[in-house]
Amino acid sequence: MRSIWNGAISFGLVSIPIKLVNATESHAVSFRQIHTEDGGRIRYRKVCELEDREVTQAEIGKAYEDADGSMIPITDEDLSQLPIPTARTIEIVAFVPEDRIDPLQMGSAYYLAASGAPAAKPYTLLREALKRSNRVAIAKFALRGRERLGMLRVVGDAIAMHGLLWPDEVRAPEGVAPEGGVTVRDQELDLADALMDTLGEIDLDDLHDEYREAVEEVVAAKAAGERPPEAREEAAPGKVLDLMAALENSVRAARESRDGEEAGPAEEAEVRSLPQRKTSSRRAPKETGGKKPTSTAAKKTAAKKAEPKKSTAKSGTARSSSTSSSRSASASAKKTAAKGTAKKAAGRSAAKETAKSTGRSTAKKTASRRRSA
Repeated sequence: MRSIWNGAISFGLVSIPIKLVNATESHAVSFRQIHTEDGGRIRYRKVCELEDREVTQAEIGKAYEDADGSMIPITDEDLSQLPIPTARTIEIVAFVPEDRIDPLQMGSAYYLAASGAPAAKPYTLLREALKRSNRVAIAKFALRGRERLGMLRVVGDAIAMHGLLWPDEVRAPEGVAPEGGVTVRDQELDLADALMDTLGEIDLDDLHDEYREAVEEVVAAKAAGERPPEAREEAAPGKVLDLMAALENSVRAARESRDGEEAGPAEEAEVRSLPQRKTSSRRAPKETGGKKPTSTAAKKTAAKKAEPKKSTAKSGTARSSSTSSSRSASASAKKTAAKGTAKKAAGRSAAKETAKSTGRSTAKKTASRRRSA
């Protein structure tokens, strides 16, 4: 990699010769300006206003425009002799925890490469010191005609430097947040947390520039004389009327998407209907306080004796088609029926005893009246 700046890191009294190398590169598709009528290139020419002629790059220098419009020439030699220690040096001024740096301040990234064999030992010393302390170094350096702020940190086995904006270059977020008091319910926060958990994490290496790929496909198609691919029609997002409903739908969609990715293509499921249980339309007779005919009572007694056989047959069918809950319900019904039968039997026996005692007392009274007569 080609270096863009040569200098040294000042680490107290230790000087580490280094080369500054760009740590990032742009993969954006660049375009040229053309004349739409004939396709000719549109070029910018550097012309001297006084001589009205185009000049070469070797003839171009720097100048500072004064308030009255006059130009004050500034040469590279003037800039190299600035009375500051950071003209050719990255001066470390402090070591702080990394979370103290506001990401808004971070700008361009560079790698600091050791320049020559003598720089290997102090370079490694600074790298290991940063690793063990879990801190980053704050430094000042001059690049492209101005002094800048930088942050040094360890990336793998190398030292990287991020250009930082000066604190007064970061705007305050005034007028950005919504005005007025907006309250968020706990249920909405719970759904937001569930959505975040469902989406989960992602490997940043899996992300790529889809816009650049689409532009390259369009360029390749037009170069081959083919029709460019058409954009996919996407449904327009509707208005969010209910935040809770939108969050619930988002969580559901995210879960379905994740389950689909993990399980792969879904197979068609076979749906089978469960056999329905037969329910008896007869209801238990209501109990009344009056006496009932003997023939009716005998019929009901015979019916009750026949019921266990029917229930046994039904329970045998239910065992093969119903669940454990239906078996428990059937057992409960049997217990209830048995209790009702026992109560009725007890009531009939009590009535018989009462009738007998009443008959005896009546007979005694009749006998005593005859004797007295």
